[in-house]
Amino acid sequence: MKVQMKKVERIVSDYLKQKHLKYTQERKTILKEIFSIHDHFEADELYLRLRQKGDNRISRATIYRTLPLLEGSGLIRRVVFTEKHTHYERVYGHKHHEHLICLKCGRIIDFYRKSLEDALEDVTRENEFKSVAYKLEITGYCKNCQEDTI
Repeated sequence: MKVQMKKVERIVSDYLKQKHLKYTQERKTILKEIFSIHDHFEADELYLRLRQKGDNRISRATIYRTLPLLEGSGLIRRVVFTEKHTHYERVYGHKHHEHLICLKCGRIIDFYRKSLEDALEDVTRENEFKSVAYKLEITGYCKNCQEDTI
């Protein structure tokens, strides 16, 4: 799905205004780079991508401070906590999905099941609970790693 960056920038700008923060050029550069990524990413990977593009103005600290702001705005979400590494992914412009995580090779497999979403909605409704977000991570071994352990 093609995302309109003007719309994305408006979301961030409005969110930062509510927090009495500025939408700086560095934050704009980070946002644009994130929206050029169509997979999971780590903060350090994002930093290296920007450095490889010749952007030396943005520090690791700026990235680490910006990611929670983008998460708070609803544009990205924190996913997959393995080996003490936090991975992120775009939420805005992508369909909701869950993750299978291989404990051996670290492979992340995205999946979606309507029946699973329906069941979770039933649980929240039955418990008179208003959900805001959820994530599901199933850990185990991918097909290749299962074969390696035999």
